[in-house]
Amino acid sequence: MSQTTRLAGPVVDRLAQCDWAALADELGEYGSALTGRLLTDAKCRDIAALYDEPGHFRTTVDMARHRFGSGQYRYFTHDLPQAVRELREAFYPRLLPIARDWAAMLGRPAPWPDTLQEWVARCHEAGQSRSAQILLRYGPGDWNALHRDVFGEMLFPLQVVIGLDGPGVDFTGGEFLMTEQRPRAQSRGSSTTLLQGHGLVFTTRDRPVATKRGWANGPMRHGVSTVRSGRRHTLGIVFHDAA
Repeated sequence: MSQTTRLAGPVVDRLAQCDWAALADELGEYGSALTGRLLTDAKCRDIAALYDEPGHFRTTVDMARHRFGSGQYRYFTHDLPQAVRELREAFYPRLLPIARDWAAMLGRPAPWPDTLQEWVARCHEAGQSRSAQILLRYGPGDWNALHRDVFGEMLFPLQVVIGLDGPGVDFTGGEFLMTEQRPRAQSRGSSTTLLQGHGLVFTTRDRPVATKRGWANGPMRHGVSTVRSGRRHTLGIVFHDAA
């Protein structure tokens, strides 16, 4: 029995309703793709409220201190809240075929096993044993510099961010940003407004780009534009653990 069929619940049902062929095409074309609504507004508020409960987290990062931008984020412990755990487990088998296809295009190894549990165990064996699931909080003037969430040799090429507040209602600004470094050309940027309860799948490091000579890797980075007013929370789902 596959991991997908073992899991059950609203998140799995909503992911099953996504057009995964279209989502894979959009990821290949742009490096990101919206999923549609995954969480109710009430569940979003519940997850955002966890930020003020330090017991759920292993560490807090002040972005300004590390010159990452401005604002804060917190890494969950491995004892994930149920909703966060269910999202991670439900997404992995959906994204796995895309990850393997991309590896084949780029002539890279595809070290990801069929289940998330096996993959996480391999991360831990390689010395990446710290939880990388993130809850982020931005206030007025906060932003996140363009970056990649690469924490070691063990890397899953896709990750997910979920909006927990309503743009234009709870905050303004704060668009999700991506830049693509194109060969022998200027970088290309894009922005996405992330609605409350909706997910965005995006590349962790790069994506396959078709060229006259075959497939090449297109390096990409992501960040967040300046929040102009209010407060913005997002949940980051990462499928490899940190060193």
